[in-house]
Amino acid sequence: MADQNSEQQNRAGSGQAGAPLEEQPEILQPKKKSKRLYLIIALIVVAIGAGLWWWRSTYYEDTDDAQINGNLIQISSRIKGHVTEVDVNEDQYVDAGQVLVKLDPSDYETAVEQDEANLASAQANLEAATANMPVVNTNTSSTLHTANADVMSATSSVSQAEGQLQAAHAQVQVARANYTKARLDLQRYTPLVQKDVISKQQYDAAVAAAAADKAAVEQAQANVMADEDAVRIAHARVAQAQASLSNALTGPKQVAIQKAKVDQAAAQVQQAEAALALAKLNLSYCVIKAPTAGIVTTKSVQVGENLSVGQDLMTLVSLDNLWVTANFKETQVDELHPGEPVKISVDALDGKKFDGKVTEIGGATGSMLSLFPPENATGNYVKVVQRIPVRIDFTNPSENKGHLLRPGMSVEPKVRVK
Repeated sequence: MADQNSEQQNRAGSGQAGAPLEEQPEILQPKKKSKRLYLIIALIVVAIGAGLWWWRSTYYEDTDDAQINGNLIQISSRIKGHVTEVDVNEDQYVDAGQVLVKLDPSDYETAVEQDEANLASAQANLEAATANMPVVNTNTSSTLHTANADVMSATSSVSQAEGQLQAAHAQVQVARANYTKARLDLQRYTPLVQKDVISKQQYDAAVAAAAADKAAVEQAQANVMADEDAVRIAHARVAQAQASLSNALTGPKQVAIQKAKVDQAAAQVQQAEAALALAKLNLSYCVIKAPTAGIVTTKSVQVGENLSVGQDLMTLVSLDNLWVTANFKETQVDELHPGEPVKISVDALDGKKFDGKVTEIGGATGSMLSLFPPENATGNYVKVVQRIPVRIDFTNPSENKGHLLRPGMSVEPKVRVK
């Protein structure tokens, strides 16, 4: 009986081992199903990851080599001066137009007053020269007309005097003829009166006539001399009138000279105005104001310090005009174009994202713009993927409320290229 039981058991065991898989116990089926499920899930995850990688590599370009940039404004003095007030502290936020430093304005106020006086003097000179211009024009015109009239009058006087001189010469000839006749008559009457041929009265009349004719000759000769003097005087008047006319003809030149004086006075007024404007500018430079809103850093100015022209006082970090400089690999810039949208993730703000756009793509790689650019002709060439700077501007600067962004912060831009 024992042998029969053991044989039955052996048959039973050999029968179970040789049974098909479907007829095996159900405890083995869940293990194989779970392995299949895990495999399917892993394949799905891999497929999703591959799809996401493909999507990202095809439609986006990103880099972690990027930082925020801004304007660092060096505040300096435009004039020499003594510092009387410093109204800001290190790391203080200031608004545009806020007073930073004040200088002693005494010297520049005095310069303004002096230039105002110089301007008033120049304006007075201009008014005087301008007022004298019509007087010079009138006097010149009047003098020219008078000189012409004097020349004509003097010339006429010469003609008249020469005519009178000719008449005087004729009178001399007449008087001499009369005197000759009277003298001859007297010579004839002398023997006759001695012989009592004629009366004493006739002889005396002949003597008187001869004396009168002689006096007439002398009078005519004196008239000739007087008329000759009159002719010389008339010629002298002509010469004087012509000299006056020549002087009057210089009138236009005198007008031009006076006009030049007016122009010179006007130029002096402009020069004085420019000097006054410069003095007022220098006076305004005694108050140094913030050109834009920002944070004061590296402040080095102190009250009581004497400043020189161009001396740096502090640095103003502008927080209103910020942008991102992203250094993309040269293999990435092929798909980058100005205007493409960008999502900017800021590390310091726990990945907070800002909107931006590509504005410019650099003209050279960063290595070429470095202090010592690479020299590949030395024989030690190793190919390295270069990076090209790309400027990205924030499209909505109002998102930077409270000025959370600072130049130098690390960001990760993601550019949508398709």
